[in-house]
Amino acid sequence: MRSILALLTILILASCSQEPKKQVFQSVDVTPVYKDSVSVRAITFLDGRTLAFAGSNGVYGTVDVNSGQVRTSTKYHDSIAPSFRAVGGTSEDFFMLSVESPALLYKTGDNGQMELVYTEEGEGVFYDSLAFWNDTEGIAVGDTVDGCLSIIITRDGGVTWTKLACSDLPEGIEGEGAFAASNSNIAIQGDKVWIGTTEGRIYFSSDKGTTWEIQETPIISGEPTQGIYSMAFFDENTGFAIGGDYTAPESNKGNKIKTTDGGKTWKLVADGQEPGYKSCVQYVPNSNGEALVAIGFTGISYSSDGGETWKQMSEEPFFSIRFLNDSTAFAAGSKRIAKLDFK
Repeated sequence: MRSILALLTILILASCSQEPKKQVFQSVDVTPVYKDSVSVRAITFLDGRTLAFAGSNGVYGTVDVNSGQVRTSTKYHDSIAPSFRAVGGTSEDFFMLSVESPALLYKTGDNGQMELVYTEEGEGVFYDSLAFWNDTEGIAVGDTVDGCLSIIITRDGGVTWTKLACSDLPEGIEGEGAFAASNSNIAIQGDKVWIGTTEGRIYFSSDKGTTWEIQETPIISGEPTQGIYSMAFFDENTGFAIGGDYTAPESNKGNKIKTTDGGKTWKLVADGQEPGYKSCVQYVPNSNGEALVAIGFTGISYSSDGGETWKQMSEEPFFSIRFLNDSTAFAAGSKRIAKLDFK
């Protein structure tokens, strides 16, 4: 609750268990809730009624999902208006992370301002994604610097962040990074975390980032614009990843993979079938890991069988999607955020 109240304060000042049912969607209604000149690739729910976002030109804000009320503000660092492509939240704070040098990580503060809690400068600095295991521990990932992937971790609720040494990580590949396309190349379940990279590899940790290993996948990754763009896990065993090549968005070979053993093995699915390139994939809640929605500037696609087959539901372009419940989601893209009602 504190995170919501703190973020809203900043924005105002500045401006019995049941078995899940399988549901098969037939259509989706798209309702715009926010329009501006901002590119938004990072959204997160702080609770059941507040969607938080951050985007280009230093713009960040919230959407009340019930009333549709939008509050926005702009964060500057000296004369820089950062481009934010990663956000996260705990019950205490909202976080937003900018991409290129200087990388800037902010959290809601107690004085009515966003507080800078981590910064990194240098050649190659480029941060892509942010996620939390719990209210105390979180992780962010960036491209390779000094021979290994950039991974920063907090163990104190985001007050301080520490970058992992290359000696604590698997051997890197020159130029390996992650795509800052939708804040979804980090997936977390329990103590586990999976990070998908441009090389089609997955960095996996079973102990909240203390030790690491590599999971190999068959996803297409031969070109710099190919690799894993987005990943989601329904539980600790069932996961799905999608990517492709945004410069050849119609190509649907080798761009969709799934696992049923926590990533020990990955297999190609729907190979040579729709969809092609997508920047974000998410499991539909209460679908027993069978329903998925993938989204991109190429439109909205849906699978009801764990990703084995897909159908396109809309040509509406977006970058990122998050589900509010099992039939309602919010999606962000170029110059807008929209509510998606699946039926």
